[in-house]
Amino acid sequence: MPPMSPLFLHHFTSPIGTILLVTDVSGQLRALDFLDYRERMDRLLARHYGPVSLTEAPTPAPLAQALGDYFAGDLTALERVAVATNGTDFQKSVWHCLRAIPAGQTVTYGELARRLGQPTAMRAVGLANGANPIGIVVPCHRVVGANGTLTGYAGGLERKRWLLAHESAAGLPLLEQIAEKRHRFGA
Repeated sequence: MPPMSPLFLHHFTSPIGTILLVTDVSGQLRALDFLDYRERMDRLLARHYGPVSLTEAPTPAPLAQALGDYFAGDLTALERVAVATNGTDFQKSVWHCLRAIPAGQTVTYGELARRLGQPTAMRAVGLANGANPIGIVVPCHRVVGANGTLTGYAGGLERKRWLLAHESAAGLPLLEQIAEKRHRFGA
């Protein structure tokens, strides 16, 4: 795999910790992770792009604005962030489907597999979800277990819980959806 064109590393302070952002020369977001998960982000970048060199730079204003607006309560703000991912065709289709989950809604891995037209691919969907290099913007935190339980999140379950509560606090019934799924499945 040839080396990636220059990539830029940015820092963004959020209510749930310092976020690392990686953009390319055109300003497209290539990776997003938390500072305390830097090694994970570096591994994903190497897996998806081969050898990369990151140059520290100020966060591009449109990206900082979108993230700031999201954390301030404008839950549609991240929809305007341009992303570019590299992965398998299946991973890209999962990540594209994740971006279609509106803020304030959750889906199960099974529901996501059905939306992709592959109802038996729940585990593959879970693996692709876990390999998502652009958390929050590609909202893998909106995927829950079959019975509505909060399952793995690369940034930690406390952050996933915070993100879902944040989206719920904006008048969206997320936590009620999760409770209803748990009740329906007897958990």
